[in-house]
Amino acid sequence: MNMKRTFVILLAFIASGLPGYAASLGTAARTVIPVEVQQVINVDYRRMRNSETAMDMKAKLLPPNLKQFEDALKDIGVNPDKDVDQITLASFRQKDHGLQMIGIAQGQFPRKKLALKIAKQNIKGVKKGTAIIYPMSGGMQMTFLDDWTMLFGDIAAVKAALDARDNSSMSLNANHDITDMIPSVEDGTVWSVLDAAGTQTMLKSALGSAADLGDFESMKKKLIGSRYTMDFDHGVDFNLNVVTSDNMTASTLSSVLKAGILFKKMNATATEKTAIDGTTVDNDANKLVVHFKADDRNFQQLIESPMFASVVR
Repeated sequence: MNMKRTFVILLAFIASGLPGYAASLGTAARTVIPVEVQQVINVDYRRMRNSETAMDMKAKLLPPNLKQFEDALKDIGVNPDKDVDQITLASFRQKDHGLQMIGIAQGQFPRKKLALKIAKQNIKGVKKGTAIIYPMSGGMQMTFLDDWTMLFGDIAAVKAALDARDNSSMSLNANHDITDMIPSVEDGTVWSVLDAAGTQTMLKSALGSAADLGDFESMKKKLIGSRYTMDFDHGVDFNLNVVTSDNMTASTLSSVLKAGILFKKMNATATEKTAIDGTTVDNDANKLVVHFKADDRNFQQLIESPMFASVVR
């Protein structure tokens, strides 16, 4: 990846990791996410449905893991575009299994109807504690946490999540570095929080070759975490905060990212220049702050641009 992709990789990253009401994290979701969480992404489907731009972005940039969760829901008779209120994706580290991911769908599910469909398809569940885990399409496993919440993932991830809920291991509630960041972002249509390791991966991708110029290997040790929101109420509004250990690191990251954006603008198309002009990069004390704002028309043109497509494909 080269420096001319610096701007759009930030948007591409949030779309691939990917959408009124605030999409706050419910109790069932909090208790089922294991403590060693790397990233939590929350997508408010209700607010997404109110924005044509948001739905266009979702259709074009739906990441494989979210599509897999949606396909598994459809397989048992759930319509994600009507029945789902929000989906939470959580990646976490698990000993002997590496990085795992679970999906948590919340909505108004016709549970009796779904139970009949599962029985009709002769899908046999396996008990774990009080839960029954059902095999679904694409190698997915599913279980109900309550009448409004479903848990998805591969078998190892689902079992780890149920252990967290049943207190056999610790849950997200014990990870204060992550939970302390959630209140400041959970009003977003799409929001996410990342730990230090997740933030390092995100910034390394965003900076591309500019990371080498800015001595990223030295700076990454001073990254504490990050959080972002994306809203579609009035065009597209994206805000990212990267928390570092000191003012100097935040200032250096800001300078490196600004340089990459200026480099890109030299060879950008008219649509891309408009997007770049709608982006601000700064530092506030120990935080790198990135803000992007665009109206619906300009953002839809950006999604269609070759530059954007080359990053997200």
